[in-house]
Amino acid sequence: MFKETTATKKVFAMRKRIRAVAGGTSASKTISILFWLIDYAQSVRGELITIVSESYPHLSKGVMLDFENIMKQTKYWDDNRWHTTNHVYTFETGSKIEFFSVDTYGKAHGPRRDVLFINEANNLDYKIVDQLITRTRKIVWMDWNPSEEFWFYTEMKPSRSDIDFVTLTYLDNEALDPITVAEIESHKNNKAWWQVYGLGQLGEVEGRIYTGWQIIPEIPHNARLARRGLDFGYSHDPAALIDVYEYDGGYILDEQLYQKGMSNQALSEFVKNLENPQTMIIADSAEPKSIDEMKMYGVNVIPATKGQGSLNQRIQLVQGKRISVTKRSVNTIKEYRNYFWMTDKNGLILTSPEPGNDHAMDAMGYAIASLNVRTNITPFKPKKMLQLKYGRP
Repeated sequence: MFKETTATKKVFAMRKRIRAVAGGTSASKTISILFWLIDYAQSVRGELITIVSESYPHLSKGVMLDFENIMKQTKYWDDNRWHTTNHVYTFETGSKIEFFSVDTYGKAHGPRRDVLFINEANNLDYKIVDQLITRTRKIVWMDWNPSEEFWFYTEMKPSRSDIDFVTLTYLDNEALDPITVAEIESHKNNKAWWQVYGLGQLGEVEGRIYTGWQIIPEIPHNARLARRGLDFGYSHDPAALIDVYEYDGGYILDEQLYQKGMSNQALSEFVKNLENPQTMIIADSAEPKSIDEMKMYGVNVIPATKGQGSLNQRIQLVQGKRISVTKRSVNTIKEYRNYFWMTDKNGLILTSPEPGNDHAMDAMGYAIASLNVRTNITPFKPKKMLQLKYGRP
């Protein structure tokens, strides 16, 4: 159940036209703003509130899902008031909350609104944001993780006097469970990570492992699916399954799965229901029993080649490639943006990645590494009895 926290109190205390909320992981930035927006929509008549993000997948798997969860857990939700196609919720007051993506400048041109919320504002181009703000009559909310400097710090903050700016941390969110708090605080020895995700302070991009990836709308028709990479997970970590396409001298990543609680049988059935189910999967070799079990279910999976220094070798290999990722690959994009080298207490960069944002990164690394070594792989031939028992693999 959602409850009032220090974060929500700080958000509700903001008064100026531009209300900017930066903060670390699990700081309740988005949730607190959504509480304010819901309260506002229930208090005024006939106003339009717009929530935007960089793409529809980011909306549907992030702020839109959070909105629905809040509404349902507070007993406000009414199926009849939700327009599934247009992604608009109409309140009893006649006020509406609409959701849409603004991945192109043209989408920022449209009807005016009363209130705007720009979710993960640092992922949007300033020209798009400026157009959205210009077409907003009253209040503008925005939130972000301060992993690097962007237009808010360089364009807006120095030149406007109508900005309320607050920084939240996990300590402002009393609703967090002890396990999550302990997990966050276990990263205190990593100065770069702790600066951004623990303290919610502006960080520097130098610690990021990958940069320069392109986000594309879809897979080009002439791209070739070459491998799938799989990182196992279960209760605490998600299983990540990433398609890797060869295209124009580089690679395209397309996220197929990023989910906790997937048994090996469920993973296998998921794979067999994909297009091109016989595409070779390169999986984390640390789980040989899982690999063997998936093989028994008829999946074409082999272990990744690992050894001393293999992780850094994979990273160096990927860094030397041109990488694109589909915009629907929400979790892969999030990991890419938050995949940092560890640092010591003095801020010196170490040679190991910060654990946590590495499930999709490991999965795609296994696949790309397998495409760049010579190997003697026996072609996959599922046993006839498995075909009969489980259907076409």
